[in-house]
Amino acid sequence: MRPRKQLCAAGERLVLAADADRRAIERELHTGVHQHLVGLAVSLQLARQAVDSDPEAVRSLLEDMRRDVRQALHETALLAQRIYPATVETAGLGALLRSAAVNAGVPASVDAAGGADYPPEVAMTVYLCWLAMLARGSGERPATIELRIGEKALGFEIRGQASNSDADLDPVRDRVQALGGRFTVELEPDGGGRVSGSLPLSR
Repeated sequence: MRPRKQLCAAGERLVLAADADRRAIERELHTGVHQHLVGLAVSLQLARQAVDSDPEAVRSLLEDMRRDVRQALHETALLAQRIYPATVETAGLGALLRSAAVNAGVPASVDAAGGADYPPEVAMTVYLCWLAMLARGSGERPATIELRIGEKALGFEIRGQASNSDADLDPVRDRVQALGGRFTVELEPDGGGRVSGSLPLSR
C-alpha cells in the first residue's frame, strides 16, 4: 500500500475507533449509571410512600439508595477516567498508569522515572497503549510498563498478555504513528506480548 493510502487507512481507523468507543461509553452509561439512577428513583418513591407506615422498610430502602449512589459515582468516575483522565495533567503519568492497573484488577509494575510533565497528547497516548494491554489481562499474568525519556522522545515498553490478534491495538498504533512515533508488537517465548515504541516530545 502506498504511503498516501496508508495514511488515509490509518485516519479512517482512528475515526472508526473513536466512534466505537463513544458507542461503548453510551452503552455503559445506559446499562450502568442510568440503571442505578432508575433504581434510586424507584427507592425514593417507595420510601416516600412508607415513611409514616413502615419506618423499618424506609431504613432498608435508604441502605439500597446509598449502595446505588456509591456504585453510580464509582462507575461515573471510571468512565470519566476513560474519556480523558484529569490526572494526565495533574498527578502525572506514573500515577495515572498505576491507577489504571488497580482499576483493571491486573497485577502490574510501573517504572515511569523521568518526569511527569510530558505533553498531554504524548501522556494520553502512552496511557491508551497501557489500557489496551491491561484489557487483555486475566488478572493472572502481570503487566509491566517502562518509560525511558530521551532528549527528543519518550520511549515505552509494555509487557502483558498475548492475544491471537493484534487488531485491538490498531487504534493506539495509528495514534502513535499520527504523532510521528514508532510502534512495534511482538510475541514473547513465554506466551506473553510486548509492545514498544517511542513518541517525539516536540514536533
